[in-house]
Amino acid sequence: MIGAEGYGRGMADPNRIWTAALIVIGDEILSGRTQDRNVAQIATWLNVQGIRLREVRVVADDSGAIVEAVNTLRARNDYLFTTGGIGPTHDDITVDAIADALGVGVVVHDDARAMLAGYYDTRGGLTEARLRMARVPEGASLIENRMSGAPGIRHGNIFIMAGVPHITAGMLEALTGRLEGGLPLLSATLGCWVAESEIADLLGDVERAHDGCQIGSYPFFREGRVGANFVVRSTDAERLDACMAALGEGLARGGWPPVPGGI
Repeated sequence: MIGAEGYGRGMADPNRIWTAALIVIGDEILSGRTQDRNVAQIATWLNVQGIRLREVRVVADDSGAIVEAVNTLRARNDYLFTTGGIGPTHDDITVDAIADALGVGVVVHDDARAMLAGYYDTRGGLTEARLRMARVPEGASLIENRMSGAPGIRHGNIFIMAGVPHITAGMLEALTGRLEGGLPLLSATLGCWVAESEIADLLGDVERAHDGCQIGSYPFFREGRVGANFVVRSTDAERLDACMAALGEGLARGGWPPVPGGI
């Protein structure tokens, strides 16, 4: 059964911070031939689930590098996601490497075989190469993929997903609301034409005065002048609004009109 084991929302401790890491796997990412788009969409999705993406590592199609990254990141985060390397070709080694990291064998999952057989029934049949996409670390369950037939894989707190962004998006949709997490992280943005060095003290003072809020400063240079966008984050909407108001008032008092929503 797809996704049958270990799922379920739980918020016994809403103040607990749930964390995740992401390993982006692929020589094509490291060479620059392909630009990764999964980091942003996975981070955004995790925030809605009440899970913080804390670490991202990009590794080559190298078994040793994947094993080391998997064992390091899964140990210090609640969840670990991987993207890439689960296709039908010889260089798709993610499943084998993760099985090595877990100390388990690789098996053909019966449900995955059936899904692929159905999908390829009118597309040339289930070849040996295509059957590779039914291989999973022993003990794994499946993540539904409505886009291309080949499912994602879950083993414990590890989620093994496609590298193609729109397929990854479909797998995330199948997981929505099914992972245990805390409160969603909310955010709001103010922009201002000011050098961040001029208002560093203001940013620090406002953040310290508003418990449960964090302020990120993101400078830029446009139209021949410097500016910055300030992103306030919190799991509490009232605290977020109060921090935003205080920051906006502080900027205005200093002669730097704030721009709601950012510049």
